[in-house]
Amino acid sequence: MQFRLSLFSLVWCELTICWLVWCSIPILRAPHNQKRPSITARGPTLLGLLFELASYFVAVWWREPAPVSWPRLLATAIAAPFGVAVMWTAVAHLGRQFRINAGLYADHELVRTGPYARVRHPIYASMLAMLLATAMLWTRWPWMLLAFALFLAGTEIRVRAEDRLLASRFGGQFSAYRRQVAAYIPFVR
Repeated sequence: MQFRLSLFSLVWCELTICWLVWCSIPILRAPHNQKRPSITARGPTLLGLLFELASYFVAVWWREPAPVSWPRLLATAIAAPFGVAVMWTAVAHLGRQFRINAGLYADHELVRTGPYARVRHPIYASMLAMLLATAMLWTRWPWMLLAFALFLAGTEIRVRAEDRLLASRFGGQFSAYRRQVAAYIPFVR
């Protein structure tokens, strides 16, 4: 039992560090105060973000402690660093185009390199990985399912808003990209 608690503590520390790094990426790596002309889909972005934040609330604070098990610890230990790596590379490939609200700058380019070659919205994939890591460590299955349902609802709202904007700007080029690359879960169209 002592070893199991120690392993839990180690994985909990890893998850905490991964969350700190994940949250710092938009602060440290993303460009701020850009004064470039853009169009924004603020309403759907905020509504989707509200659902996504609710999913994290359910997974962390509104919970009954989950039983500690090797599969859950392993899932957390793998998913959290994966989420950080995907977030890091996605923001790096977006560069000046990174933003919180769905929108397009006047000089926006369709990014299809790095993680964008695998999924159209890798930042949402990283958010899903972080939710999985957190829920596997903290949350019982019924609450985990609720958390994932809330996350998927919010992310679908945001993905649809962003896809509409990208389709309006890039037309057939985006349509072809959309047919070839999944939204945020690889191999799921």
